[in-house]
Amino acid sequence: MAVFKTSKAKENILKRVRAALQEESVRKPFPELDQVAPVNVYVPMEQATAEENFAYEFSKSGGNFIFCNDEDDFSVQLQELALAKQWKEVVCAPAHIFTLLVHKQLNFIRDFNLRNGQADACITECEAAIARTGSLLFSSKQHFGRTAPIYFPVHIAIVYAHNIVDDVDIALKMMQNKYGVHNMPSMINLNTGPSRTADIEKTLVTGVHGPKEVYCFFINQ
Repeated sequence: MAVFKTSKAKENILKRVRAALQEESVRKPFPELDQVAPVNVYVPMEQATAEENFAYEFSKSGGNFIFCNDEDDFSVQLQELALAKQWKEVVCAPAHIFTLLVHKQLNFIRDFNLRNGQADACITECEAAIARTGSLLFSSKQHFGRTAPIYFPVHIAIVYAHNIVDDVDIALKMMQNKYGVHNMPSMINLNTGPSRTADIEKTLVTGVHGPKEVYCFFINQ
């Protein structure tokens, strides 16, 4: 059996590591900070509703915000948008939204299929919408939650009034209440506006690692 010798330099390093592990841990320089309630570092938002703040921040990040009075209004405006954009096929991940749109006779709606390379856009829901940043929160617990928001060239997110919260911490608490602390999704993702990067010669390019356009249909119900 071959015997591998440890070099003297390596053995010295390991001795120091063992000695350090046996010593008491370094005392915190300011242990009293553990007894102080955390300070809210967020800058107060404008005195507006969460829906207004979200619409403003979402649009500022490059998204397209569309207000709908109800689901009937949503189907009408979606049809008008598809006509204006000349979309031929739009896949839909949420089953109840798919059923609604098929019932409304939107003949360009297709059931979600990753193999559909001809689809112009994809419809999803979100776990939450963050008013402070205009971000949409998605998780792996959603139907095709890992792929649907990023796979197709245009992403259409459905947001209801109850989805919008002021900050990320509130959204995460909502997730804990929904799934349980010990059953949280293995992936939680925050998307802010269309996919973009400035890595190539400092030039902003959109649609590199995800959709080049993002639409939010806010359903006020």
